[in-house]
Amino acid sequence: MKKYTVLIGAGIGIIAIIGTIIAFDISKFAIPTQDYDIFVDPLIDDQYLFVMARVTVQNTGFKPLTNVKVNFGGGDILEIGTLDAGEKILVSPPQENEMKFVQVSADPDIFVSKIYRTPPKLFGMMGS
Repeated sequence: MKKYTVLIGAGIGIIAIIGTIIAFDISKFAIPTQDYDIFVDPLIDDQYLFVMARVTVQNTGFKPLTNVKVNFGGGDILEIGTLDAGEKILVSPPQENEMKFVQVSADPDIFVSKIYRTPPKLFGMMGS
């Protein structure tokens, strides 16, 4: 009987550790840890007949970001202006853009450069 109690206790302990790790990972996006921080997620979804692209830009800091600009490459720049703390926007590149990368800059001294990511295709879904 003692062996089962030890196994159950160990199982509960492992579940608690995994839950703590997951909660900490999620909280990085929910709880600001810096005065100025930004999250950028460029996504490109190549469908059968068309290509859909969007860029998520979110202020994950405590303070507002000013002079926010999104550079889609090829000379296509979108000036957003100010993003308040926690504010999130979705923007799309112009259709004629080659959609290779995105660079987001903001004051004070924020610069993020990322390539577009492609979501995994699931069997039976549109575009797969």
